[in-house]
Amino acid sequence: MPPLAEFIPYLERIWGSEQLTNDGKFHQELEFALSNYLNVKHLSLCSSGTTGLLLAIHSLKLTGEIITTPYSFVATSHSLLWNNLTPVFIDIDPITFNIDPQKIEAAITSKTSAILGVHCYGNPCDTKAIQLIASQYGLKVLYDAAHAFGVKTSSGSILNEGDMSVLSLHATKAFTTLEGGAIITSSAEDRGKVNTLKNFGIISETEVIDIGINGKMNEVQAAFGLLQLQYADYIMDRRKEIDRLYRTLLCDLEHIQCMDQNPDTTYNHSYFPIFFNKNCPVKRDEIYHELKQNNVFSRRYFYPLISNYEMYKNIETANPKNLPIANQVANQVLCLPIYPQLTNSEIEFIALVIRRKYHGRLQIK
Repeated sequence: MPPLAEFIPYLERIWGSEQLTNDGKFHQELEFALSNYLNVKHLSLCSSGTTGLLLAIHSLKLTGEIITTPYSFVATSHSLLWNNLTPVFIDIDPITFNIDPQKIEAAITSKTSAILGVHCYGNPCDTKAIQLIASQYGLKVLYDAAHAFGVKTSSGSILNEGDMSVLSLHATKAFTTLEGGAIITSSAEDRGKVNTLKNFGIISETEVIDIGINGKMNEVQAAFGLLQLQYADYIMDRRKEIDRLYRTLLCDLEHIQCMDQNPDTTYNHSYFPIFFNKNCPVKRDEIYHELKQNNVFSRRYFYPLISNYEMYKNIETANPKNLPIANQVANQVLCLPIYPQLTNSEIEFIALVIRRKYHGRLQIK
């Protein structure tokens, strides 16, 4: 986190400009800077990642059924329900934890208009396979890229895949504007549509051409983003170091696995999930509570599974029998703390708590 003193000049400039929001100078500067940093052409800032999904869905004019994953944060499928669309859940790949392309085609019906994938934990979807299917059936492709800031494959930025990608710039993300989001579009025309929609559909003092919302990012958030961007490389490097240290400290625990990584992918290490297999001597929730008792706050991301929440249970594809892998992973996952200020000694302590509980349970058995 940048020192507070460095933020004061930004606030003074905002106050002096007398423009607090509505496409101000810092807003424009951050859009330009992020486009360059992320190597994307058409980027539009918005007030949150969820707002970005709502705007993207409306802009793409999606209808009917949307094929998506149950293994994500609820904002992914909530954005569909808010647009009166039906999520069609399919199971996930057991290695990447993303939507399984091999199950997409069987889920397509005459009502399907798009595929909504999630780059879970910043791990890229199989975008080539998804695009091949989408092109064959005339479907749009939208990616919830909330976790994917700065993620690259051999083809370049993962954010350039599909018709649109949506970033979250929330305070918990690898790069943050406190609250905020960004929509990456495949054309300048689509970016223009998004910009109109996020400002109520207004194009002049007297003209409103679409049913838009207030989805703009204000100048304070944009300024914080500009300051934060100066530290982005350090943040990514430190997260990579933390990831490496966790792996070193936990790799010998036979029944606890870390997420596989593709050597051709540049990760942002936004999360550090570990997975407890069925033969593990200690249960996931035992470790979760043991860590909490030691003032370490881990998260069971993503548990419960979206499809198991009450508002989704009446959807046919939400049946657990349809989603065996997603349900299994949701009951096995635990995300450990990962942020740049986390010290090596704190990481070693977290690993020690896990190891003690693991080996203690092993001895009891």
